[in-house]
Amino acid sequence: MSHLLEVKDLEVNFALWSGELTAIDGISFSLDRGERLGIVGESGAGKSVTGFAIINLISRPGYISGGKILFEDQELNRLPEDEMRAIRGNRISMIFQDPMMTLNPVLTIATQMTETVLAHEDVSKAEAMDIALEKLKKVHIPSPEKRLQQYPHECSGGMRQRIVIAIALLTNPGLIIADEPTTALDVTIQAEIMDLLLELCESEKMGLILITHDLGVVSQITEKIVVMYAGKIVESGSTTSVVQNPQHPYTQGLIKALPGIIPPGSRLNQIPGMMPNLTEIPRGCAFHPRCTISDTICSTDVPALISKEQQGRLVACHMIK
Repeated sequence: MSHLLEVKDLEVNFALWSGELTAIDGISFSLDRGERLGIVGESGAGKSVTGFAIINLISRPGYISGGKILFEDQELNRLPEDEMRAIRGNRISMIFQDPMMTLNPVLTIATQMTETVLAHEDVSKAEAMDIALEKLKKVHIPSPEKRLQQYPHECSGGMRQRIVIAIALLTNPGLIIADEPTTALDVTIQAEIMDLLLELCESEKMGLILITHDLGVVSQITEKIVVMYAGKIVESGSTTSVVQNPQHPYTQGLIKALPGIIPPGSRLNQIPGMMPNLTEIPRGCAFHPRCTISDTICSTDVPALISKEQQGRLVACHMIK
């Protein structure tokens, strides 16, 4: 049985006057129906670019320079734009981090939802309204009939994000890509939104790619993790094995930086330094200037992503035997 989504050796470049910059450098992963995958890393790791590449929304001067993206056995990066548009927002939906950037402030929720349905389905306006109402109920919005007639500014942040999720569900997609979907929300609402996504994945058999910098969130929601650094995957495997026994020094640093790891009142742990700029990615292992266990080989040779002891675990580090 084939995977729902398979990304093979994906490369994304940006063609600038100063030369070609590589934002995504040969990453591979797969996702099955109903499965949940977390893509984790700091800002600049390439997480969001990966999400945009999957739905072929990389804007110029960026472009997919290599690899394959297979969704339901179709090679997305080879499809003409009109065929891709039939998949994007239909079979694959994306949830962005700021709902106010997604929702149009001058249109009612009903207008925005029915327009989405009518763009992808051959139904009447009344049927589109019924579908919109059904999806609002599915994301547990109180008084959904009233919400349909409101404008985005009349809803709270958590309510707006639920509406965005409802819009993503309108066409019964096989895959949802959620890019930092709770960044703008307070902690209690974050937990509600994550519980909702988990519930929907289980009830609707949807695949979910959760893009985030928060390993704590990923550990509660996803079954598999991909840890990215400077456009490459440095570690991947089952969520349980990666969180409980991180192998790569970068993954270890991310987990140690979680507030719940340290005693109350202690200083937070942090990884020294910053994610390198695309124009200044170091030779060898990109993480070596920030790494506490690096050796000479780390500054000259790029480590391969290879299997390390545990089944299904892949790690790219010279220092792990």
